[in-house]
Amino acid sequence: MITAEAAEIPTVAFLGAGSMGGAILHGLVASGAAPRILATNRTTAKAEPLAAFAGVTSIALEEDPDGNARAAAAADIVLVGVKPAMVPDLLREIAPHLHAGTVVVSLAAGVPLATFRELLGPDVVAMRSMPNTPAFVGKAVTGLAAEEAASPDDIAVVRRLFETVGAVVEVPEAQIDALSTISGSGPAYVFLLIEELTKAAEGKGFDHDQARLLAEQTFIGAAALLADSDDDPAELRRKVTSPKGTTERAIAVLQEADLSGLLGRATDAALARARELAVGA
Repeated sequence: MITAEAAEIPTVAFLGAGSMGGAILHGLVASGAAPRILATNRTTAKAEPLAAFAGVTSIALEEDPDGNARAAAAADIVLVGVKPAMVPDLLREIAPHLHAGTVVVSLAAGVPLATFRELLGPDVVAMRSMPNTPAFVGKAVTGLAAEEAASPDDIAVVRRLFETVGAVVEVPEAQIDALSTISGSGPAYVFLLIEELTKAAEGKGFDHDQARLLAEQTFIGAAALLADSDDDPAELRRKVTSPKGTTERAIAVLQEADLSGLLGRATDAALARARELAVGA
C-alpha cells in the first residue's frame, strides 16, 4: 500500500512511454512531484529523448530486453502503456518482479481489472485509467477506476499523478468504457466539428488560412469563455442566440438534424466497440 502523506509521488515506471504515456511523463516531470521515473520504449530512437529529462531513467528494450522487469521491480507505481493486445504478455513478464503493494495502472483501453488480478496475483493493486490527448498540453480529463483492494492512499497518489496533466474523474470500472466514449474519444468529435466548420467557411469564400483561423479560434475562444464563466453551456448559448436572429436560425437547423440523437448514436457505437475490445474482438 502506498502512503499519500508525502508531498512527493513515489517512484513511477512507464512501461511503454509512447504518445499517451509520454504525455503523462512530461507532465509529471514538469510538476516536479516525482523525483524518480523509469521509462521503457522498444527502440533507442524513442528512448533517447526521454533520457534528457532530470530524474528519468530511459530504457531501450532493444538494448536491454529485461528492461520492463527491472523498471517494474524498482517502482511503486507502474503505468502500463502498451497496446491492449500486448498487455497480458507484459503482465506475465513483470508479475514475478513486482513487490507487494505496487500499484499497477493501465492506460490501455478494453483490458478489464480482472485480467490484471488474474495475472498479477493478490499482492498488487490494479487500476484502470482513461486519459485523453489534451494531456499533451496539461488539459486532460482522466477517468480512473480502482479495484476494491485499492486503499484511499493508493487512489489519492495515482489521482495526484494524473492531475499533473489535467482533471481526474473517479468512476467504477463499469463506467470506464462509457467514459471513454465521451472524454476519451471526445477530442476527435471536437476536431471533426472544427474540420467541418472550416469547410463551411471555405464554402462562403474564405481562403483556407482564414477559414482555419475563424473555425479554430472560435472553438478556442468559446472553450476559454466557458472555463471562465459561472454559466452552463446552455446559458452561454442562449446569450449568443438573439431572438429571431441569425444564430437562432442556424441552431434550429442543427436541432432539426437531431444533433442530440446523432451524438447519442455515435457514443453508443464507440461503447459497443469498447465492449468488443474487452473480449478480444
